[in-house]
Amino acid sequence: MSLILYDYWRSSASYRVRIALNLKHAEHERVPVNLLDGEQRDAAYRARNPQGLVPMLEADGVRLTQSLAIIAWLDAHFPDPPLLPDEPGERAHVLALALTIAADIHPLNNLRVLKRLAKLGIEQEARDDWYRHWVREGFDALEALAAPRAGRFLFGDAVTVADVCLVPQMYNARRFDLPLEAWPTLVRADAEASALDAFAAAHPDRVAPAAANG
Repeated sequence: MSLILYDYWRSSASYRVRIALNLKHAEHERVPVNLLDGEQRDAAYRARNPQGLVPMLEADGVRLTQSLAIIAWLDAHFPDPPLLPDEPGERAHVLALALTIAADIHPLNNLRVLKRLAKLGIEQEARDDWYRHWVREGFDALEALAAPRAGRFLFGDAVTVADVCLVPQMYNARRFDLPLEAWPTLVRADAEASALDAFAAAHPDRVAPAAANG
C-alpha cells in the first residue's frame, strides 16, 4: 500500500498522525505543506483537500482527512498495536480523553485562529494568554478524567490514541511557557510516551526542514 502524508512539521494534528504511522510501522512518504507560506490554500492542494488543512493521508489514491479519522483508518488497516480498546466502555473513555484535546483545546488554538486574533488587532501577549487559558482549562479536565484509570499512560499501561493526542499538545504547552506541575498524570504519561521511538521520531524537531532549525 502506498501512503503519502501531507503535513506541516509543527502542526499538532500532523504530529498525531506521524506518531500513529510510526507506531503501526506503516511505511510512508511525507510531503510538506508550509502553513506559514499559505501552501494549504493553493489551488492544487485545495483540489486534493477542500478544507485546506493538514494532515491529509493518501492511501493508494484515496484521500483521508482529519487526524482522528486518519488514525481510526490506520487502526483498522494496521491493527497492531491497537490504539483503541475493544471493550465499549473503555473505548468510549479513551476517545473522550483524545477528544478533550482534539475537539476542545486544539481548535481554539490552532494557527488559523491565532492568525485571526492577530488580524483583529490583538497583541501577541494577549494571544499567548488566550492560548494558555484554553490549554489550562482543557488540562484541568483531562487530568481529572484520566487520573483514576491511568497507568504508565493516560489509560492503563498501553499506548492509546489519547497519548497520541496528548504528546503534541504538551509540546505546544511548553512552547507557550505554560507550567505543567498542576497535571502530574499528564506529565507522567507524556514522559513515558515521549521516550518511545515512535513518538520521538515524530517530534517536530526531528522532521523540521533545515531552515526551521536555523
